[in-house]
This record gives sequence, C-alpha cells and structure tokens, in this order.
Amino acid sequence: MKRFLLSAAAFALTAGTASADYTITILHTNDFHARFEPINGYDGPCAAEDNTAGECFGGTARLVNAIEDARARSNNSILVDGGDQFQGTLFYSYYKGQMAAEMMNKLGYDAMTLGNHEFDDGPEVLASFMAAVDFPILMSNADVSAEPLLADTLAKSTVIERGGERIGLIGLTPEDTHELASPGDNISFSDPVAAVQAEVDRLTEEGVNKIIVLSHSSYAVDQRVAAGTTGVDVIVGGHSNTLLSNTDERAEGPYPTMVGNTAIVQAYAYGKYLGELNVTFDEAGNVTEAVGEPILIDASVPEDEAIVARISDLAAPLDEIRNTVVAEAAGALEGDRSVCRAQECSMGNLIADAMLARVADQGVSVALQNSGGIRASIDAGEVTKGEVLTVLPFQNTLSTFEVTGAVLVEALENGVSQMEEGAGRFLQVAGMNFSVDAAAPAGARIADVMIGGAPVEMETVYTVVSNNFVRNGGDGFGMFKTAANAYDFGPDVADVTAEYLAANGPYTPYTDGRITLK
Repeated sequence: MKRFLLSAAAFALTAGTASADYTITILHTNDFHARFEPINGYDGPCAAEDNTAGECFGGTARLVNAIEDARARSNNSILVDGGDQFQGTLFYSYYKGQMAAEMMNKLGYDAMTLGNHEFDDGPEVLASFMAAVDFPILMSNADVSAEPLLADTLAKSTVIERGGERIGLIGLTPEDTHELASPGDNISFSDPVAAVQAEVDRLTEEGVNKIIVLSHSSYAVDQRVAAGTTGVDVIVGGHSNTLLSNTDERAEGPYPTMVGNTAIVQAYAYGKYLGELNVTFDEAGNVTEAVGEPILIDASVPEDEAIVARISDLAAPLDEIRNTVVAEAAGALEGDRSVCRAQECSMGNLIADAMLARVADQGVSVALQNSGGIRASIDAGEVTKGEVLTVLPFQNTLSTFEVTGAVLVEALENGVSQMEEGAGRFLQVAGMNFSVDAAAPAGARIADVMIGGAPVEMETVYTVVSNNFVRNGGDGFGMFKTAANAYDFGPDVADVTAEYLAANGPYTPYTDGRITLK
C-alpha cells in the first residue's frame, strides 16, 4: 500500500511539472528615434493629408493602441525597449529626453536598455531622462562608478515579477559607444559576452531562471552573445534596425532567430513595428517554445485621440521651423541606411557635395560624411526644413582640417572596415573616387583612390571638410583627432545642405560612380 501511495505521489509530481509551464508575451520596440508622429514610406515625416489617406505608419498614437490590443491577447506580458529612443527629429532637439519619458510612461514600459544615442548630449541629459521615467534603465557592459550623475541610478540588471514568476532583465549597450556618442570621460565600456554572463551568473545564484537581455548591440553581436553565453533565454535587440520576420521577404532572418536555446528578436525601427514574442518556459526555466511575429503599425491601427492631441500641443513650437519649404527635389533622395552604409547613395552625394561647395574657396578638395549621420530619405517634391533636419538631426557642424593622403586612405579603410555589419562609419564622399573590395580583409579593401581626378599622393597634404563628430574621432576616425589646422565650428551641416538644395533646385538626385564596389 505504501508503494502505491509513493507511486501516486510521483504521478502527482509529474502532473504538476507538466502543468507548471509558464508563458509570457514579450512586447518590444527599438530604435524609435523620436518618431512620435507617423512616418512615411521613407521613414521621414508624414504629411497630414497622407496620414488621413492611410499611407503612413507608426507614431505613438497608433503604438498605444497596438500595445493595448497585444496585451489583451495575452494574460501575461511585458513591454521593453532595445534603446535609441533619443535623437532623430525636432522633438528631440527641442525637448531632449523629456518627451520620450512622457510617452514611454504613457505606454507603460517595464524596462529599457541604453542605446548609444542616449549619450548624444552627455550624462546630464540622460540623467534627467532617467529621473523622469517610471521604469528601470539597464546597461551591464559599462563602468559608470566614476560618473556621479549615473553611478547610483544606472543598474546592470533588474528582476521583475510577472504572473507569479521572477524574470531577470539585463541591459547591453554598444561596446564602441565612446566612438558613436558623447558619454564623457568617466564611463568605460566592455565586452558584451563577459558582461552578460556575469549578470546571468549573479541572477542565477539568486534563483532567477528566466533571463531576457535587452541589447542595443546589433543583430550580429546578439548572435555572438547568444553563442558565447549560457543561461540567456531571449535577446531583444536593437542598433542595427534589423527586421526579423517569418512572412516578410525583406527580413534579414527569422523571428525569432534561434542560436542554441536563445531566441533573438528585433523589430526594425522608428515605431513602424511592435515586436510580439510568445515564450513558454518549463518549470526549470528552459524555453520550450518561442513563437511570434512583428506587428506592422499601419493605418489599420487606429490613433488614440488623446495622444494625437498631446503630440500636437508639443509640436506647436516646432511647426514654423519644420514646415518651412526650403527647396524642391526632382526625384526621391535615397538615404536608407541599408544603401548608404554599403555603397554610394544619392543622399550621401548631396550632403558631401553641399559640404564641399560651402568651403571650396578655402582650398578644400575632399568632403567626407559618415553614413551613420544620414537618418532618412526624402521623397520627390517640396522639401521642408523639417525633412532636412530629420535626415541630419545631430546638429553637427562643418569641420575643416589637413591630413596626408596616407591618412585619408587609412580613413577610407576605417569607413569600409565594418560594412558587412552595416556600420555607420561607411563614408560618402565628394572630390574623390575610390573602389572597395568587400571580400578582402578589413584594412585592405580600398583601391584606386583619386582626388581631383589624380591618384592620391601619400605624402601630399590635403585639406578636408567633414563634420565635427568625425573630425573628433567618432565612428573610429581617431586618425583625424590630431589633424593639423582643424576648425570644428562651421555652420550646421543641415543648414549647409538645405541651402545647397535651395541654390540648385529643383534638385535632381544622382549617383556618378565615385564609389565603386568590386
């Protein structure tokens, strides 16, 4: 009789284990870049009449309803963000992080990680944003102990309770943020794999067996982190603006992308999609199922009237600036990151040509524009100042300086060193031509460099124009930090570009083979 009771107990335990599966819906966004209003097909501003006609996407007023609907489909969900809420429109230029904080609080986020653009205006603006939000902000792979504005507030990870279970959330930021933004001298960044594993180990020791990494590090790095760590169940990504999907032919991979037992997701950018991943864990915290698909936030998603009204109020101080027509484009200007970070693009030519034209009378022969500074396309027709500022939102100024031909070639090599990753250091140029062999090893990809129609001379000193971000070493251009006769305080690149468009209107976009891919 005792043996029967023991068997019955064992059966009950087995049945209990089978019924102990835990399912949670992970709703997620990334790389929102202050697109509080709807966007057009080029990820730029959407005209009111086009939005009314149902031709636009995203916007916080649609996103709030999409999130509400997704929450209603699940009895257990969280909402998280993969970083880069900051920068991208006049809303950020005017309000800095305060509008993002207000809108994220309204949407009810549970946590976010820091993107590199959260550091664009230094620790001061970030600290103000962190003080205004109602949820934790996380970053595991950095030492902020020497930065008094962040040392006591920025955590590596956190644990939240949802549906009776504890979930560990870990933040991850680009290791090269010091090259991409302005975090200041008091913060150092470290290897993502080691940082994540250290937090996983700590959380595991505390009995947490469901762990999600919020990673603003790129699809490629997320796969490396998944392969190089143990105990990570889900990685919610960002930084590379990657669309993962099982139905969209433009997707770069499946949703989720599985690396071992780790599910990786990302939902493009600019609020155009809401990621929706349904994950089931067994009692031991192992993922037994991970399924989902990003939701396209198109005109079929209604706008919340109260949010529309609030954004309209916040937009009022900006309207005069952004609605001013500055030029006309005879065709669409291609500024999409997938193009401009891999080859010559018409937006890159426009910006580089405009920069060179502005300072040509100073003996400048070469213009360089990092493609990471190009944030949108512009469609044909009237071009407003707001559209130009959406393309060039960073308030970078023209910088002129002198370097040898050898340094210029070194800079070109840096520009193409990470092109397979879609890195923003890829250079758009004017006054020069070169060819790229992407199959060659990094550091040996550049050939046939011509300046002013003649082969580059390694010892000759050339006068160059770029932007102050690149000149001061951003995007890996450290070779320019010691350049001779540097002047970083020229006009805003956006103003220079707008004036060039106006002077050459209606402007016809073009490419002319100045960058050749072998």
